[in-house]
Amino acid sequence: MKSIRLIDVAKLDVLAASAEAEALSREIIEHDQLYYQNDAPKISDAEYDTLRVRLAAIEARFPHLRLGDSPSDRVGAAPAAGFAKVAHGAPMLSLDNAFSEEDAGDFLNRARRFLRLEADTQITLTAEPKIDGLSLSLTYVDGELVVAATRGDGREGEDVTANARTIADIPQQLHADGWPQRIEIRGEVYMPTEAFGALNARAEAEGGQIFANPRNAAAGALRQLDPNITASRPLRFFAYAWGASSAVFAQTQTAAMAQFRAWGLSTNPDFRRCETLAQALAVYADLAGRRALLGYDVDGVVYKIDEIALQERLGFAGRAPRWAIAHKFPAQQAQTVLEAIEIQVGRTGALTPVARLKPVNVGGVVVANATLHNEDEIARKDLRIGDQVIVQRAGDVIPQILGVVVEKRPADAIKFVFPDHCPACGAPAPRDPDPKGGKADAVRRCSNERNCPAQMVERLKHFVSRAALDIDGLGAKQIDALFADGIVREPGDIFTLEDRHNRGDIDLLARDGVGETSLRNLFAAIEARRSVPLAKFLFALGIRHVGEQTAHLLAQHYKSWEVFVQAMQDAADPLHPAHGELTAIDGIGSASANAITLYFSAAHNLGVLTRLIYTRDNNPHGIRIREVEAVAASSPIAGKTLVFTGMLETMSRDEAKAQAQKLGAKVAGAVSSKTDLVIAGPGAGSKLKQAEAIGVTVISEQEWRGLISAHA
Repeated sequence: MKSIRLIDVAKLDVLAASAEAEALSREIIEHDQLYYQNDAPKISDAEYDTLRVRLAAIEARFPHLRLGDSPSDRVGAAPAAGFAKVAHGAPMLSLDNAFSEEDAGDFLNRARRFLRLEADTQITLTAEPKIDGLSLSLTYVDGELVVAATRGDGREGEDVTANARTIADIPQQLHADGWPQRIEIRGEVYMPTEAFGALNARAEAEGGQIFANPRNAAAGALRQLDPNITASRPLRFFAYAWGASSAVFAQTQTAAMAQFRAWGLSTNPDFRRCETLAQALAVYADLAGRRALLGYDVDGVVYKIDEIALQERLGFAGRAPRWAIAHKFPAQQAQTVLEAIEIQVGRTGALTPVARLKPVNVGGVVVANATLHNEDEIARKDLRIGDQVIVQRAGDVIPQILGVVVEKRPADAIKFVFPDHCPACGAPAPRDPDPKGGKADAVRRCSNERNCPAQMVERLKHFVSRAALDIDGLGAKQIDALFADGIVREPGDIFTLEDRHNRGDIDLLARDGVGETSLRNLFAAIEARRSVPLAKFLFALGIRHVGEQTAHLLAQHYKSWEVFVQAMQDAADPLHPAHGELTAIDGIGSASANAITLYFSAAHNLGVLTRLIYTRDNNPHGIRIREVEAVAASSPIAGKTLVFTGMLETMSRDEAKAQAQKLGAKVAGAVSSKTDLVIAGPGAGSKLKQAEAIGVTVISEQEWRGLISAHA
C-alpha cells in the first residue's frame, strides 16, 4: 500500500524522520485511547493502519528512531477506572497488517528467512475473518470460567467477568475433556449487524444513546458496571486464540480450533486451513465479496501459520506475533469541506496542524478533524481553507486528508500561512537544520521549552495519563483548569494539593464540579501514586523519544533511579564509558540517548525532579520510585548480557536474539566489561577479538544451543 504521506520514506533525512515518528506515535496513542478505552474512535481502521504503516517504514529505515510509545511497541490503552485490573498470564498483543497480496507474500517470506527455510518451503496457513469487535480473554481453571478480562494495555485488562457470564457463546464450564488445568482462551465480543440496527432503532424511539457502529455498541455493552445491562444487549463471541496454558493441547492452529468447538466455544464458521498462500488469498477474496452478507462487521482476514511449533519458534516482535498478520480490507473514504486549520503545540514543542472539517460520516464514524502532520504536507497537497477534500479513515486513529478535489475549489479558498512563532507563547518556532545535510526539519518546534504554557500543560497531561502515572480524577480538563489558575504548574505540585488545601492556601472545594466525595477520591488517587515503578516514572517524565518500551528497557538495565540518574549525567560526555553503555542497550538508539542525556543535563529539569521526588528533609510530600525487583533465575542466562557475532548456521540472528530475550537475557550490540557471554559463529571479527581481549566468555553456536536446550 502506498503511503499517503507526502515525502517518500526513502527520501526522508534523519531529522525529518525523527520528527514525523514522534508525531505519528503521539497520534496513534491518542487514538488508541479513544478506541480501546473510550469506545469512541474518531477515525477509521484504514486511516489508523496508514499511520502504523508509515511509522513502521520509518522505523525500518531508521531503527534508532524507534519510539517506545509507537504502535510498534504498544497495544491498546490502559484499563479504565471503575473495573478491577487483571494481569494477563501472557501478553495480549495485536497484529501487524497487510494491505495487498504482495504484503501477504512478504509476511511468509519474512517467516521463512527468520526460520532459515528455503524460499520455496511450503508453510500451511489458516485464514479467518477479522472481527471488528472487542478483544476478550477468558481464564478457565479446571474447566471453569474464573476471570474474563479486556485487552487493556496488553499486559493488564479490565475484569468484566460478571458481564461475560451473560454472553451465551461463553460457556461457564468447558465441555468434553482434554482441556489444560489452566488456560486463557481469547476471542472477540461482537454485536450482529441486525441486532445492532434493532438496538439503535429502540434507543431512538426511547430517546436513548445511538451508537455509531456495532463495535462501539459491543464495547459499551461489555464494559457496563451493571451486568444486567450487558445481559440485555445481544452480544456474541468467537474464540480464535489462547494465551497462557498449563499444558499443550494441540499441535496446529486448526486442531486448536477443533478443540475449542469440542469444549463448547464458538469459532468462526469461515475458518479455513490453507495449504498455500494462493488458497488464503482466495479466502480473502471470497470474504471481501460476502462482507455485507456475513451478519457482523469484519475489516479483513487474519492469516496464521498453522503449525504451533513454528509459531513458538517465530515468537513475537514488539507488539505483534511474527506468525500471524491481518490482511485488511480497503479503507473507506468520503468528501467534505476543510473549514479551518488550527495549530496544536505538543509537550515537546512540536507545532502540529490539525484540519477542522465539516463533519462527515466515513464508514460509520463521524469525522470532524484530521491530521496534517506538518507545513510541507499542507503545501504539497496545496490545501486551502474552503477546499473540498477527500478524507480517509483506517484503523482507530486520526483521519487523514488524501487530497483536494481541485475542480470543486471555490474562488475564495484561502491559502494557509504556517506560523513561524509559537501560537501559545510567541517564541520563535524554527525548523532546525539537519547538522549533516543542512536541510530544514519537517517540524517546527517552539524554542521556549521551559516556559511555554502549551508545552508545560501537555507535559502535565502526559504525566497523569493512563499509560503514565494514571491518576484518576486528573483528566485533561482538570489539568487545564488547575494550570490556568496557577495551582499546578509542574508535576511536584500535584503531590502537594492535599497539604495546600488543608492549610488553606488553596480551596479546591470552591472549584466548579468539585465536591467532598470527588475531592476525597482525588486525594486518594494521588496518594496511591506516591510510590511508582521506575519504568512508569521514566515514561511519565515525557522525555522526547522515551516511550513505554524505551522506559522499560532503561528500567530493566539500570534497576534503580539513583543508578540511572548518575549514569545519564555521566553519559552526557560521549567519551565516558556510561555513554557507550547506554547506546549499547539493544533498542536504545542515538536519538533516544541524546534526548535522555540532554534532559538530565538541564538544571531546570533537575530542579523539577528535586521538587517531585521524596526526600526526608526537603520534600516529604514527594513520590518514591521503586527499584526493579530481581527476578529469580529461571534459565542459565536469566539476567545476563549477551552479544551475538558472526554467522549463525542453524538459526537466524533474529531467532537467537528472540530466544535469549525470552529466557530473561539482555542482548547488546557491542561487547563491554558488562558483557557476560559472547556467542560467536563463523566470520566473527572485532567483537570476538574484543571479548577475548577483556576475558569475556565466548561459546560456539552449538554450545549455545546446548546451554538453552532444556529451556527453549
